[in-house]
Amino acid sequence: MKIASLLRRQSREAAALEHLHHLWKEGKYEEAEAGARALEAEAGRLRRRGRGIAVAWYARALATAAACVHGRGAQVLAELESLIAELSGMAGPGRTLLLEIRNNRMVVLNGVERYAEAEAEGLEVLRNLTRLKHLVPVRDIELSVLSNMVRALCGQARYEEAEAIARGNLPRAEESTLAALHHGLVRSLNGQGRHHEALTEARRLTPLWTRGHSGALATNTAAALHGLGHRSEAEAAVREALTECERFLHPDHPQAREARTLLARITADDGTVNR
Repeated sequence: MKIASLLRRQSREAAALEHLHHLWKEGKYEEAEAGARALEAEAGRLRRRGRGIAVAWYARALATAAACVHGRGAQVLAELESLIAELSGMAGPGRTLLLEIRNNRMVVLNGVERYAEAEAEGLEVLRNLTRLKHLVPVRDIELSVLSNMVRALCGQARYEEAEAIARGNLPRAEESTLAALHHGLVRSLNGQGRHHEALTEARRLTPLWTRGHSGALATNTAAALHGLGHRSEAEAAVREALTECERFLHPDHPQAREARTLLARITADDGTVNR
């Protein structure tokens, strides 16, 4: 999220937002969200109404982004849609902020399994990013949207398309988007029944760990192992995924739900009792 585009760089509000953004990047989602909500409340008391509105927009965008990655996206979907309506038609830096919020809406739509809507949102965001490329850097948000597109396509069983997007963009991705695209590639291979390749890919690369991706690699690895008939190894991997999810994510996080579902399938197959 690009802070201080609508605010003066040396303002107290811009500094506070930068600090909260760093907390978010460090995986301190609860702290970042609470701070953003407090800043949003303060924004209403600023004497300059225009500045107050801008501060509130950035603060709400950061708070909802933190909620999404923590796993409470469904709880803030209505707020995301309200922000999108408020920022629609915005010129200047506000356009980038709007696309970041729409990308977060895409995350939520995937999380609640509204995959076709997530795909439509992603396509529209990518079209808008194409028009902005010559004005502002858009690489990070573009890669994030593409990783969400991979998830949306997998959710619609369009695994070959998902694989092509993941493979085509992995070489230019870094950190969180690298992890997301890598997980998406493994998921797409599992979806095609190419479990040997999925397992090889899962073990080939260990992206930088980020809290928001807790449990994802272990769950995808477990799915590959289960597909190959290695049930005990699959169960161990998915239980590891669940432990990560329980430690780092909100209980409602889609990743935790996916891990629980996979564990139930594995234990049902071998007749053991789920914890």
